[in-house]
Amino acid sequence: MEGLKLPYSVQRGDGGKLVVPLPAFTLASRLRPRRHLPPSTASVQPIAEELVEDISEDLPTSGNSIRRRFLEFYAARGHKILPSASLVPDDPTVLLTIAGMLPFKPIFLGQVPRQVPRATTSQRCIRTNDVENVGRTSRHHTMFEMLGNFSFGDYFKKEAIRWAWDLSTLVYGLPSDRLWISVYEDDDEAFEIWHNEIGVPVQRIKRMGEDDNFWTSGVNGPCGPCSEIYYDFHPERGHSDSDLGDDTRFIEFYNLVFMQYNKLDDGSLEPLKQKNIDTGLGLERMARILQKVPNNYETDLIFPIIEKASELANLSYALADDPTKTNLKIIGDHLRAVVFLISDGVAPSNIGRGYIVRRLIRRAVRMGRLLGIKGDGRGNTEGAFLPILAEKVIDMSTNIDSDVKARAARILEELKREELRFVMTLERGEKLLEQMLVDALLSAKERGTVPFLSGKDAFLLYDTYGFPVEITTEVAGERGVSVDMSAFDVEMDNQRRQSQAAHNVVKLTVENGADLTGNIPDTEFLGYDTLSSRAKVEALLMNGNPVVHASKGSEVEVLLNRTPFYAESGGQIGDHGFLFVTESDNQQKAIVEISDVQKSLGNKFVHKGTITEGILEVGKEVEAAVDANLRQRAKVHHTATHLLQAALKQVIGQETSQAGSMVAFDRLRFDFNFHRPLLENEIAEIEGLINKWTGDAALLQTKVMRLTDAKSAGAIAMFGEKYGEQVRVVEVPGVSMELCGGTHVSNTSEIRGFKIISEQGIASGIRRIEAVAGEAFIEYVSSRDNYVKQLCSSLKVKAEEVTTRVDTLMEELRMARNEVSAARAKAAIYKASIIASNTFHVGTSNKIRVLVECMDDTDADSLKSAAEYLVDTLQDPAAVVLGSCPDEGKVTLIAAFTPGVVDLGIQAGKFIGPIAKLCGGGGGGRPNFAQAGGKKPENLLSALEKAREHLVSLISEKTS
Repeated sequence: MEGLKLPYSVQRGDGGKLVVPLPAFTLASRLRPRRHLPPSTASVQPIAEELVEDISEDLPTSGNSIRRRFLEFYAARGHKILPSASLVPDDPTVLLTIAGMLPFKPIFLGQVPRQVPRATTSQRCIRTNDVENVGRTSRHHTMFEMLGNFSFGDYFKKEAIRWAWDLSTLVYGLPSDRLWISVYEDDDEAFEIWHNEIGVPVQRIKRMGEDDNFWTSGVNGPCGPCSEIYYDFHPERGHSDSDLGDDTRFIEFYNLVFMQYNKLDDGSLEPLKQKNIDTGLGLERMARILQKVPNNYETDLIFPIIEKASELANLSYALADDPTKTNLKIIGDHLRAVVFLISDGVAPSNIGRGYIVRRLIRRAVRMGRLLGIKGDGRGNTEGAFLPILAEKVIDMSTNIDSDVKARAARILEELKREELRFVMTLERGEKLLEQMLVDALLSAKERGTVPFLSGKDAFLLYDTYGFPVEITTEVAGERGVSVDMSAFDVEMDNQRRQSQAAHNVVKLTVENGADLTGNIPDTEFLGYDTLSSRAKVEALLMNGNPVVHASKGSEVEVLLNRTPFYAESGGQIGDHGFLFVTESDNQQKAIVEISDVQKSLGNKFVHKGTITEGILEVGKEVEAAVDANLRQRAKVHHTATHLLQAALKQVIGQETSQAGSMVAFDRLRFDFNFHRPLLENEIAEIEGLINKWTGDAALLQTKVMRLTDAKSAGAIAMFGEKYGEQVRVVEVPGVSMELCGGTHVSNTSEIRGFKIISEQGIASGIRRIEAVAGEAFIEYVSSRDNYVKQLCSSLKVKAEEVTTRVDTLMEELRMARNEVSAARAKAAIYKASIIASNTFHVGTSNKIRVLVECMDDTDADSLKSAAEYLVDTLQDPAAVVLGSCPDEGKVTLIAAFTPGVVDLGIQAGKFIGPIAKLCGGGGGGRPNFAQAGGKKPENLLSALEKAREHLVSLISEKTS
C-alpha cells in the first residue's frame, strides 16, 4: 500500500468540519481497529473507517522527516503550525530562548489573549548551563530543537497523552513494549489514563517526586505535574530495579506538562481557570532512537558537521579514540549553535549573549587545535577553519530557519574574524605559560621544593586565553612542572555555578499588573491618523498599585481605552504630551503631563506622567493631546533610520543588517553588523544618498498585508521585533521597504537634511551610527556654525583658515612641551648626580652598589631619565630605586637593575610591584627596568624604606 492517505475531520467551534489529510507514507502498512479519540472542544475523529496506520517499519528517519511528521500530526488535530521564534527572546528574565514554551509565556500568564486555541512548533533553543557535559554524554547540547504541541485552555490530559502515544507508536513506529512512563507521584488521573486508556502495564509506569515530575516556573505562578515518555534501549534487563535515570538504558524523549495550578506566595496551590498543555519532544533524541546510533551527535542533524571537521583534521571518526571523538562532538555542537546565534543577531562580545557566542567559538577553536587542525585545515596556515564548517551548517539550515542562508556572508565573516583574533590570544597564552613555567622552576629552586603551577594560573590560561588545560599539563610535564588540578577544578566549579545561576529558568511569575488584564481591554491606537482624541481613564496606578484617584504632584500611570500617543516600540520612544480633564463649560479641572508611554500586558498602553493640576479619577473622560512638535521630530528620525539602512546596504553591502536602533526626538541611533569602521568617503556617500532621497520628495506608502506576502515583496523585518500574521509595511518607493509599526513622515522632503554625527564600534562586529535629521539637523548645523564663528574670532582668521592656524598652534605647543621636558630631564639628572653620593655597598664577595632615594616632585619621564643616568654612572653591578610625588595624590616609582643584579635572580618587575602596593598602586616591567604608580603620597617614604630593607636582604642572601 503506497502513498496511503487517511483524511481526518477537525471539528471546529462553528460546527463545521475541516478535512485535513494525514501525511502520506510510502511503506508496507497494516491496519487495525482503534478506539475513538477522547472528546475535546476541537476533537479529531476519523471519517470513513475507524482505521489508522500501524507504522512499524520502513519509516523515514531523517531529522527533517521527524520534524515534518510531528508538525503535520498536530496540524491534522487542529493545531496551528507556528514558526520558531528567534533565539533572542523578548523576555528580560532570560538571555536566550531556552525552552519551546518561552514564546507563549505571555499567554500562559494571561497577559495577552490567545490567538489560537492550539499551536505546534519546532523551536530552536540554547542552553549553556551544562556546557562542560557537551560531547561527554550522549545527549547534552548547547543548541537543540524542541518539538512542541500547546493547548491554551482547550484540550487537557486525555488528549495530550493519547496523541503523544499515537505519535510515538504509530507515526514514529516505536515498539510500545519499549516505552516507559513517568508521572508525578500524586497525579492519579495521569496514571489512570496511561494504564486504563492507553494500556501501558503498571510495571512500566513510574511515580516520581516533585523534583523530577512537577514543573514550577518560580517561587510562584503557573505550575503543574509532568508526565514523560522514555525509550528503553535494553528491555532484556527486565522490570525489577529499573531506574529511569539510567542513561545507559533509558532516554527521556517526550515531556508533557499539565499546567493546572497557580502557586501562591505561601506555597499553596489553587486551580487555574484556564488549564494549559505545554509539551516538548527532543528532536535530536528522537533522531538518535530512530536512526539507531549510540548518541545524538551521530544523527544526521549533527554528524555531517563532525565528518567535515574530521576531514579538516585528517582523521577518521570511526577509528578515533574517545577523547578525539569528544572534541569532534564539541565542534559539531558548538558550530551549529553559533551559526544560528549569529544569524539571529548575536555578535561575539564580553558580556551577555555575546559572551556566550564568544565562549562557544573559543571552545570550538581550542578543540580544533587539539585535533591538530592548522589554519583553515586546507594548507593555509593563516586561515580559519570555522567558516568551512559553518558552510556545512548553513547548507543544513533550510528546514530549520530559511533566513540563515541569506545571512551567510555575515556569519562566515564574523566567525573568521573571531577565530583569527582568538588564535592571536592563544599565542599570547602560550607566551604567558612559558613565563609561568620559568617562574615556577625558579621559585622551586629558591625554596627547594617540587615545581608546580597553581590551579589559579591554569584557570587564568584556560578562561582568559582559552588555553586548554590538557595542553597546559602536557607542556608543564615536559618541563618537569606539575599542575594543581584540584585547585583548577575548584575554579571551574565556581565558574560553573555562576553560569548555572544566570538566566536558565523561564519565570512565569504573575505581577501585580496582571490582575488588571481581565477588566481592561487592549488600547485602541489612533496615532497614525490624529494627535488628539477623547478617551476614558480605564485604570490609574501609583507606584505600580491600582488607585481610583490621584491629586496634583502625583506621579501616575494612566491606562486609556483609546489613545493618539505612540507607545515605545520598534526603537521609537514614546510620545510626550498632555491629558486634559475638562468640566462641562470647558474649564480645565485637571492636567497630566505625559513624559513616556510604554506597552504592557500585551497591547495596553501605559501613559506615565505627573499631575500638574487638579485631581484625576478612574472613569473620567480626558482629552489626550500629543506634543505635535516632538512627534514630528520622531517621525523624521524614524523615516531617516529606514533611509540609513537602505544607504548602508547600497554603500557597504547588502549583507549588512540592523542590530538595534533608537529613534528619539533629538537624534537617531542605528546599530549594524559590520567588521570595520566606515571610511570618511563612505560616510559622505551615505549622507549624500539620504539627502538626495530627501530632496526627491517621495511620498511614503503604508499598507497592511500578510506577513508572508510582505516578506515575498522584499520587506525587511526590524531587529528584535515580533510580528503577527498581519503586518504594517512602510515603503519609500524605489528605496526602502520595511515591516514597521512606527510613525513616519508623509513625504521624504519633511526630513529636510541628514547628518551623521558619530560612527563607532560598540562590540565585536557591531558598529553604531548616531545622526540627526529635520529640526535636530538644523539645530546641529547652527550650533556648529556658532562654534566656528567663535574660533574665527579667537584665532583672528577666516573659517577656511582655522585648520591651518590650529595645526600651527599645535606644532608650537609640541615644541614648547619638548623644551620643557628636556629641561626637566636635565634638572632631574643634575639632582641624580648629587644624590649618587648616597650610594652604599651590599654583599661580601661581590660588592653591589645600591641607591634608594626620594626625588620630591620629579615627573615620571624625568624620574626615568634620572634612573637611567644613575645605573650608567654607578656601573655594573648596581641597583637603583627612585620615588617621587609629581602631582597631588600621585606616586611614581622606578626600579633599575644592572645585568649583574638580574643574574642573581633579582628582577625589577617583580621587585617594584609589592612596593607600589604600599602606596595604593601597582606596576611592573622588565627584569632590568620597571615602573609603578600609586595614589598615596603620604606612604612614599615608608615604602622606600621598605624597598631599601628588602633589597639589602635579597642581595645579602644571593651573595652570601
